[in-house]
Amino acid sequence: MKFKLLICLLLVFVQSMASTPVITLKGKVVDSNSQPLPGATVTFPDLKISTQTDLNGDFSLNNLPARGKFLIQIQFVGYRTLTQLVDMAATTPPVFTLQTSVIETREVVITGTPISGNSKQNSTSASTVTRDQLLRPSTNIIDALASQVPGVSQITTGPSISKPVIRGLGYNRVVTLSNGIKQQGQQWGDEHGIEIDQYGADRVEVLRGAASLLYGSDALGGVINMLDPLTPPSGQIKGEFLTNYATNNGLTGTSLMFTGNEDGLVWRARGSYKNAYSFKTPDYYFPNSGFNETNISGMLGLNKQWGYSHINFSYFKNNIGLFEAEPDNGLNFLKEDGEPFTNDDYKSRSLLFPRQDIRHYKVNWDNNFIIASGFLKVNLGYQKNQRRELEESVDPSLFFDLNTYTGDVKYYLSESNGWQPVFGISTEIGKSLNKGEEFLVPDYNSYGIGAFAYVKKTWDKNTFNAGIRYDYRKNTGKGLIEEDEVRFEPFTNKFSNVSGALGFTHQFNEQLNFKANAGSAFRAPNPAELASNGVHEGTFRYEVGNPNLSPERSFQADATLEYDNKFVSASVGIYENYIHNFIYASHTPGDVQQDVDEDGNQTQYDVYRYGQVNANLYGFEGSLTLHPVSFIHLENTFGYTHAQNNTLSRPLAFIPAGSLRNTLRFEPNIKGLKESYLYVGIDNFFKQGRFDDTFETGTDGYTLLNAGLGATVKLGKQPLKLYVAGNNLLNKKYYDALSRYKPGRLSSEDPTFGIYNPGRNITFGVYLPLSIK
Repeated sequence: MKFKLLICLLLVFVQSMASTPVITLKGKVVDSNSQPLPGATVTFPDLKISTQTDLNGDFSLNNLPARGKFLIQIQFVGYRTLTQLVDMAATTPPVFTLQTSVIETREVVITGTPISGNSKQNSTSASTVTRDQLLRPSTNIIDALASQVPGVSQITTGPSISKPVIRGLGYNRVVTLSNGIKQQGQQWGDEHGIEIDQYGADRVEVLRGAASLLYGSDALGGVINMLDPLTPPSGQIKGEFLTNYATNNGLTGTSLMFTGNEDGLVWRARGSYKNAYSFKTPDYYFPNSGFNETNISGMLGLNKQWGYSHINFSYFKNNIGLFEAEPDNGLNFLKEDGEPFTNDDYKSRSLLFPRQDIRHYKVNWDNNFIIASGFLKVNLGYQKNQRRELEESVDPSLFFDLNTYTGDVKYYLSESNGWQPVFGISTEIGKSLNKGEEFLVPDYNSYGIGAFAYVKKTWDKNTFNAGIRYDYRKNTGKGLIEEDEVRFEPFTNKFSNVSGALGFTHQFNEQLNFKANAGSAFRAPNPAELASNGVHEGTFRYEVGNPNLSPERSFQADATLEYDNKFVSASVGIYENYIHNFIYASHTPGDVQQDVDEDGNQTQYDVYRYGQVNANLYGFEGSLTLHPVSFIHLENTFGYTHAQNNTLSRPLAFIPAGSLRNTLRFEPNIKGLKESYLYVGIDNFFKQGRFDDTFETGTDGYTLLNAGLGATVKLGKQPLKLYVAGNNLLNKKYYDALSRYKPGRLSSEDPTFGIYNPGRNITFGVYLPLSIK
């Protein structure tokens, strides 16, 4: 009832302000010689609107607030990105001067922190991935991030499923945001991917380090903030079409998007589809590992002088093939009837059983209202996540139906003498039902509420921020008696926590910047950890929860030094994260469970039981980009995490191996072509010799060779981007440390049995930006 009342009040509020007069901001962008820069991109991130300068370097934006200070970002190829606050009440049209640079600067706006700000004045260790970078060859959006952002890796189940890992932490310890709300699916499972369109994000922010202050429970490792395309200026309609094909598993991906703005009435529509057959290792195809994915999304809203109000919706569907390989068959994979697979079977796009059927529905109402000299952000969301495990037919054996309601309200006071305060409150209500014949977790209800206060102070070359947050969470699990035996005991758990954070940045000069953070965070145990009791088919094991688990408490600190000038951009960071009551599932040799299906067939599974230890994770990460001349670009990223189970004095399980990635990129000027490039990359992954040998195996080091080329051609006035890229060109046999198919994870009978990661893959792609009106 309260939720409906809040929606009604917001509707009345929006309607009452819809007739306010139109405000237009005009300005100019020039270089250091006062020459105009046509085609520069001008963006107000907090107002979700963007435009470009005309031939005279001029720009204008309608329907902007008549008062308040907002961060503006101006970008142009070959120049340093400019970010600064703009006072909307000023009467003189602003003129922005950009400085030349052959390297992209780090001075970009970060929006996933309590207060949007340029990255140099933001203490959070953050990286941004642009649209062009997201279009580089990858199988999903997490794969794209893991290959480009230091400190980020992925838990993979073949090419179809990737889960993000930041600084060694994954699952429920990383928060994924889309349209400003937390993605709520089945984050707790190894083989549950992120239900988000790979092609939908225009930009992604990766925030490394604990972020419980803003997002409450779960953000111990970091945040991945997916940002949709901004609305175009009034009177314009734009769009894009892209398609690609990958040779390894026949992956085809296609996406079409249109977006427009008519006097502040804004809209966007996108449809995407991906399809692949079984992936190939350097030696063999892995059967029934194909997938197909459908995404439909859209937005309708208003951008007016009182702010904006957008309704976003999306539908995601993914069908993923699964195959339980048996070591006694070696690599001669057999069908259920005992016949071997053929090439036609491997390349069939029709999935066999067993397989997953994942569906995710989401709608959210995102608002930013200008009130007095501050502004109020309100984001209300609803998500339905349905996960079906199909063993022998379309009738699901395991069927999770999770419904989540979220509400997030933040009020930002106006900046005064460098002080910027913000207060917020958020709530989350979840209800999960089992609708299948088999059970892994009980039906449950969850509830959470939190409130925080945050302040940021800027003076001279320094910024300081501090915040405090209180959270309360409650999980209620329902009991279940199955065939006169207790399958699930009813339970109720209540958790509360106070967390805090401090941050500091100092700019020594225009080139050198330092940032540091310290704080605490927490994560409440999820219902799967509290009450699992059943076979988790996707992980090939029997899982047993622990209703007596305590919340995880994290104490984290990090520091980063950044340097960039016209030719060099570099950063190096160190971090430590001590986690009290770290929750994980472990296996003791000999602990097995017999499972009998409806036909009386018995299968033996290793039993994994949830428990708690004290853990300490520390490491370093960094990047070095050299651009000695305009047509040579050398990118290097590195990262290493050392994780220790302090309670049992042994390594923590399933930690990514250290990595060093190097890419040499040539950007020559070729007549008739624009944005031409050719690159060669060498990815080095080191041996992971630190592992919990009671239930895990290590992995050897390996090196992968990658290369690609691309260019933009003009079809009349229409630009067309073409590219070809190859990964693992030497067809290297390897096991990634976080692959769920590596030895030790597929079979308790033979710990040496595993499935190699994908072999050579060449991707052909086309990207067509559209300007319709």
